[in-house]
Amino acid sequence: MRFLVTGTAGFIGFHVARRLLLAGHAVVGLDGMTAYYDVALKQERHRMLRDFPGFTAHEFMLEDADALDRLFRTVRPQKVVHLAAQAGVRYSLDNPRAYIDANLIGTFNVLEACRHHPVDHLLIASTSSAYGGNGTFPFRETDRTAAPLTLYAASKIGTEVMAHAYAHLWTLPTTVFRFFTVYGPWGRPDMALFKFTKAMLADQPIEIYNHGRSRRDFTYIDDLVEGILRLTDVIPARPGMGAAAVPGDTLSPVAPYRIVNIGGGQPVHLMRFVEAIEAALGRRATRHYRPLPAGDVPETVAGTDLLHSLIGYVPATPIESGVASFVAWYRGFYGEQDGDRLAGCLAAASGPAHEDVCALPGA
Repeated sequence: MRFLVTGTAGFIGFHVARRLLLAGHAVVGLDGMTAYYDVALKQERHRMLRDFPGFTAHEFMLEDADALDRLFRTVRPQKVVHLAAQAGVRYSLDNPRAYIDANLIGTFNVLEACRHHPVDHLLIASTSSAYGGNGTFPFRETDRTAAPLTLYAASKIGTEVMAHAYAHLWTLPTTVFRFFTVYGPWGRPDMALFKFTKAMLADQPIEIYNHGRSRRDFTYIDDLVEGILRLTDVIPARPGMGAAAVPGDTLSPVAPYRIVNIGGGQPVHLMRFVEAIEAALGRRATRHYRPLPAGDVPETVAGTDLLHSLIGYVPATPIESGVASFVAWYRGFYGEQDGDRLAGCLAAASGPAHEDVCALPGA
């Protein structure tokens, strides 16, 4: 298949593109290389993907509608995995316009390109933040999402409803997946695992929000990618035209469109997460406890029934294994220990094997 993946220099996009390439697909990658975090990390991800003969990279912003239209016209992708976005809950308090530009305007341009250059399947990344302050657990795809707590969440809900309109009006088969706290090797520097690891190796304190009482449904990156790749083949159909009937399906009554959680449904206490990092690093953190920041929620839990019904798979990597894998990558990439293991990861990323040597057992 010929895939267009947006955000291929990003954390999730890099892993998705790599798995597609290892499976023998052609991947056209697109990334704006924004400076939200270290661009050198993004450039290294793209450099690794360029080692695959089936990968071509393009670097421009999704807000450039003309450039995007030209790319679609030239490439004619069969499936599109739209992962590029302005991420981060707290950053949306400081720079809200970035979320409007990237998440709303950028996604609108992707939808327009798919409208004018039809694709077999459009898959769009959303977030568990869409559930807002919902206190009923687990979060189910059918829950109301009319009360977002941040502009980040609001922008993602906006992408979901825009995509539904396009799916209905132009019969554009669309799957939206909501992510739950994704982590693992090559992760984003603004996320807790990266920040905690960096601080602890430098003997600096870490800030633990909600006084350590939060719980998160963590999703290891390999598990997330497995879910995404399986969903690329589960193409929604317009009702009355062969739409699959599965328990709890969110298939729209008027469009070839569904929303799916990708999470494990097994929330982890924040202190267990911190202890897993301490165990992987072999040192104890200096802990500073803080209240819950504005826009954060104390708990997330993914409802997984629909995911399992659609693809027969649910993320299950234990937090201890996933954190250890991240720490091994971090130490190698930033010149700490375990450099030999990183070298193996780099070799696997450009080789033909499907085995991910960066993952620990259970990944």
